[in-house]
Amino acid sequence: MTTMRRRLTLVTVAVLTVVVVGGWVRQQMAIESRDQAVTAKDLRILQKADALLKDASVWNRHDDRVCDDDEAGGKRSLFCALQKADREILGEYEHRNVALQEVRFAIQDATRDRQTEMVIRALRQFSLPHRLMDFNNLPETRFEDVKQVLRVATERVGARLNRSKQ
Repeated sequence: MTTMRRRLTLVTVAVLTVVVVGGWVRQQMAIESRDQAVTAKDLRILQKADALLKDASVWNRHDDRVCDDDEAGGKRSLFCALQKADREILGEYEHRNVALQEVRFAIQDATRDRQTEMVIRALRQFSLPHRLMDFNNLPETRFEDVKQVLRVATERVGARLNRSKQ
């Protein structure tokens, strides 16, 4: 009888694990989908972040994903500009919203040849890769590159928004 209970418990734990992991995988796949529904707020977030990074003098090229000091110093990284825009438009920060994901996708497309380098750098620092921070901090990233990924993301969101209105 005890062996039977142990097996039943083991099977139950295994099934629950599969269900939980499966749900997480499904959620991650949805987040990483490049065709998520967009809203006018997503477009406004990107436009606001672009305006916050009006010129190179306000860009912080050494992101640490802590934005209070960026705000106090008057310089923002790409991540902190997006975070501030997100809060201003939505009233709160949503780490995986469509606007921020589109910037991540634009970075991914722009840095295909440097993806491995970004992951290796993150691992050397004992952290997970963060596309926004890692791109911002690459020595070869220029302010124009930051503006370009914002432009690409804005164009993509705008195009999808226009298609959804038709």
